[in-house]
Amino acid sequence: MNNFDLAQRDLAVLWHPCTQMKDHEQYPVIPIKKGQGVWLEDYDGNRYLDAISSWWVNLFGHANPIINAAIKDQLDHIEHLIFAGFTHEAGIKLAEQLVAITPSGLNRCFYADNGSSAVEVALKMSFHYWRNIGQIQKTKFITLENSYHGETLGALAVGNVALYKATYAPLLMEVITVPGPDCYYRETGESWATYSERRFELMEQALQRHAGSVCAVIIEPLVQCAGNMRMYDAVYVKRLREACDKYHVHLIADEIAVGFGRTGSLFACEQAAISPDFMCLSKGLTGGYLPLSAVLTTDEIYQAFYQDYSTLNAFLHSHSYTGNALACRAALATIEIFQQNDILVKNQVLAKTMAAVAMRFHEHPQVAEVRQTGMILAIELVKNKQTREPYPWQQRRGLKVYQYALANGVLLRPLGNVIYFMPPYVITETELEWLAEVAWQGIKRAVED
Repeated sequence: MNNFDLAQRDLAVLWHPCTQMKDHEQYPVIPIKKGQGVWLEDYDGNRYLDAISSWWVNLFGHANPIINAAIKDQLDHIEHLIFAGFTHEAGIKLAEQLVAITPSGLNRCFYADNGSSAVEVALKMSFHYWRNIGQIQKTKFITLENSYHGETLGALAVGNVALYKATYAPLLMEVITVPGPDCYYRETGESWATYSERRFELMEQALQRHAGSVCAVIIEPLVQCAGNMRMYDAVYVKRLREACDKYHVHLIADEIAVGFGRTGSLFACEQAAISPDFMCLSKGLTGGYLPLSAVLTTDEIYQAFYQDYSTLNAFLHSHSYTGNALACRAALATIEIFQQNDILVKNQVLAKTMAAVAMRFHEHPQVAEVRQTGMILAIELVKNKQTREPYPWQQRRGLKVYQYALANGVLLRPLGNVIYFMPPYVITETELEWLAEVAWQGIKRAVED
């Protein structure tokens, strides 16, 4: 087998996600034969550094021996079973671990099978909670501009990236969208904290006006990943927690992309020293191995559903693969790696190295901003550095960076004209230096007229 033959077979039958399939007439799909650590290898022997953790999921490298061994062991016991009326040790242990490591008060764990589904669970659970306690007027959700929470209809409704949402607008519930704290727009010399604090006043006004009809506010703490890796200060999350308490509104923290060490702490909410009412987890939860998500919530919310069958107020949301045993075991192994290897401490060193290798991008004439939160670093390309005028989207400058990087052994997948590094935590300093060099050369070619 070779790349060409497999690519042809692929295009005869497959429809890939987040892809204009006609592009593949010019840019072939790349069949991968195997992965090891941060590296992927195709059928022609070409290797690619996985600089985006295979869509932000892979934390400890491909073919990680600890996670591999855990899954192999689980296969000899039970691979999957119905999670209604039955349970298994891996699912119980994982819930115990998640309750232990997430912010205090999140004592109940509900499994789903992907991030978007976790958001659906949190939205429905919040709405249903208010209904169960008699506050049936609470039917709305507040979200931030430039937010992204998934592709299923409920999750899409509470997102705000037009590229994903606009086409399906007639299908979506109405939400209240508040201008966000994206620090890209701060004044010259203004700190992230000051800008985020100032922007919070708009959220406060929305809560004052709409709290009586609002179930919850949903946010991605610290980094709006799909929204061009835009970032803000933890003070916004802290103020939001206080306001949600004041106005009797739930806070949903979508930590699907930012959880499990991505922002520098195990969970982004820790940097604001708060506990949300719901925390949605997925992506890195299984180390990038298997689809699994979890919604953590409070005993108070759980108790609103804990009644006799005749009340008909049970939470009936379900997935066939809820609590899949193999996925739970992979997640347990992932958490074990965190706990036994001081990963967060090691990531502090890696994050400093990422900042150092990206230093020269700050002075690039077509880079408006280099921003970083923990193990996420973003480089924003613009047509005019002084005015921050963006390149027209039709020019697809980011795609040129992607193509150059692939030709030189790096998997980068820019968000429009934002180039970002979000590598597995097992990347080395030398690999980071090389990644930055390839990105530099790719940008150099992409901005040439």
